[in-house]
Amino acid sequence: MNTRVMAHTGRRRIRRAANGTAVKGAARAGLTARGVIYLLVGILALQIGFGTGDRQADRGGALEELAGRPFGAVLLWALGAGLAGMALWRLSEAVFGAPGKDGRTAKKRVPAAVRCVFYAFVAYSVLAFAAGSGDSGSSDRQSRDVTARAMEMPAGQWLVALGGTAVVVAGVVIAVQALRRSYHKKLKLGALGPRVRRLIDVTGVGGGTARGVVFAAAGAFAVRAAVDYEPDRAKGLDDTLRSFASTPLGPWLLVGVAAGLVLFGAFSFALARWRRV
Repeated sequence: MNTRVMAHTGRRRIRRAANGTAVKGAARAGLTARGVIYLLVGILALQIGFGTGDRQADRGGALEELAGRPFGAVLLWALGAGLAGMALWRLSEAVFGAPGKDGRTAKKRVPAAVRCVFYAFVAYSVLAFAAGSGDSGSSDRQSRDVTARAMEMPAGQWLVALGGTAVVVAGVVIAVQALRRSYHKKLKLGALGPRVRRLIDVTGVGGGTARGVVFAAAGAFAVRAAVDYEPDRAKGLDDTLRSFASTPLGPWLLVGVAAGLVLFGAFSFALARWRRV
């Protein structure tokens, strides 16, 4: 009986720790780090749209941009630590559940686990770059390499097509949720004044919609690569953004999407301050 009570007490303490100050701080640091990356990618894409930029508009370009700034090494280490905090927060949600009545369901835990793995990889790549033991990486090259390796597998063409379709669907869902302001459920709305709330809605709707459009476009390129059986047709973030400039709207569509990514960076900062975690 005592053993059972002790085990129950131990689990309760672990759960309290998972919902404690440290994990909440990790979540807010992670959201801030994500905001920095989106902000920099958006600025780099704006420069490309206006014909004044030569860096890649992706995570690698953002890291190189930070590295070239005063105290760049410190900023890179801080960014990597923040992303590691994001991975820790998502791990906590996957193991112990997220806030809310359905926070402990598989519908919430499985996506949290996927996000944990993703941000752990991103944090590692950023910290490796900060330590000088890795390069910033090109999202375009990585996308082509991953697509080519996937197509070499049995039924690889179908796997790439299904993966690309899933990314398209995810992009549509992200955009629709932004337009519906679904993020309101995650915010401390009672702590927001009218002006702050309007500002969050501008950044949340505009930024989330732009992010969804980019996801959907990248997924569509992956589907096309699978259908044509040409891995080189797959595009990373940089090539996907540049492709907007090739539409009938020209560079102005790229500028609009890039501005949306800047807004999403600002929205991430707002989430770091007012999100319920």
